[in-house]
Amino acid sequence: MTERITLGVIMNGVTGRMGRIQHLARSIMAIRAQGGVPAGDGTVIWPEPLLVGRNPERLRRLAGEHGLPRWSNDLDASLSDPAFSVYFDAQTTDRRAPAVRAAIAAGKHVYCEKPTATDLETALDLARAADGAGIRHGVVQDKLWLPGLLKLRRVIDSGALGRVLAVRLDFGYWVFEGGTEAAQRPSWNYRREDGGGIVLDMYCHWRYLLDDLFGGVRSVYCRAVTHIPERIDEGGERYAATADDAAYGVLELENGAIAHATSSWCTRVRRDDLLVLHVDGSHGSAVAGLRQCWLQPRAATPALVWNPDVPQPVDLQGGWMEVPEAQPAPNAFRAEWELFLRHVAVGDPFPWDLYAAARGVQLAEIAARSSDEGRVLPVPDLRR
Repeated sequence: MTERITLGVIMNGVTGRMGRIQHLARSIMAIRAQGGVPAGDGTVIWPEPLLVGRNPERLRRLAGEHGLPRWSNDLDASLSDPAFSVYFDAQTTDRRAPAVRAAIAAGKHVYCEKPTATDLETALDLARAADGAGIRHGVVQDKLWLPGLLKLRRVIDSGALGRVLAVRLDFGYWVFEGGTEAAQRPSWNYRREDGGGIVLDMYCHWRYLLDDLFGGVRSVYCRAVTHIPERIDEGGERYAATADDAAYGVLELENGAIAHATSSWCTRVRRDDLLVLHVDGSHGSAVAGLRQCWLQPRAATPALVWNPDVPQPVDLQGGWMEVPEAQPAPNAFRAEWELFLRHVAVGDPFPWDLYAAARGVQLAEIAARSSDEGRVLPVPDLRR
């Protein structure tokens, strides 16, 4: 008989779209469906979720859909339950820090969505409190496990690109204003007072991607704007969009490369995917989306000549080779969940901690200040 290490996991905020789909259904429930996370010597780690939130009816319905017996709208009571040693937070950004701080005070291991706070001081305070409490802690940095980004990592590590010269990061899509076409994102995303804004949301992602793939960020110039000044909320009421919905940034990396990051909820897509990284190097270039990656090495690079008077004679797409999968990639959120559960249960390393989360908040904070002040700002080294 397989021995189980049962980990009780308080899951707060999973009635929202991301928490419900990616964290509960495609991560925790998928892990349970496969029989747990292998921990070695025939032992498996078995997550036992307790759903927590503010709406009892939605919690009851969600628990019923997944056959889960435990749910509660009392966070304090849930944190006092010794059967649950892990706290996970997928609430809106403005509610996250107080709940994470309460979980740390209760001695729970903490895993949470990003950003962990709306300002660097609070994010660092959470990380230091977690260290002081002696708990294990982590932050969701899901894009590192996307199939396309895993392939890009293999290409970079192989040396096929040589010295990286520049990175073009293009993210976004059109988010409808509401009304006749329903908005694909909740209205709080567009209210700064509720923790919304594309800089705070996406620059936390760009920080860990740039840090992990290219070695860190040295400086940033950002221009954040609100292109759509008014939207319609879930109740059909018009509201002022007080948060930025697009940002255009230039970042200098530690290796001297330049990254250009476009982030927008006000753009229509004509590219390979919703997120595309184009990396140019001295020996080759690579383009990665969410699932695919293409490579053009130096030997296959065409000698192009500018001539606007004739149709382009070179097939600009044909000179790229698709990078194959080394092995099938699981859901990116689930992949990191498995690593964090092993970190808690058997002590495996997990570098994506609350200090990594603070570095993301740091870049978002400096980028926002750069936009306000209209100048390039340095990004100080921020270590544990």
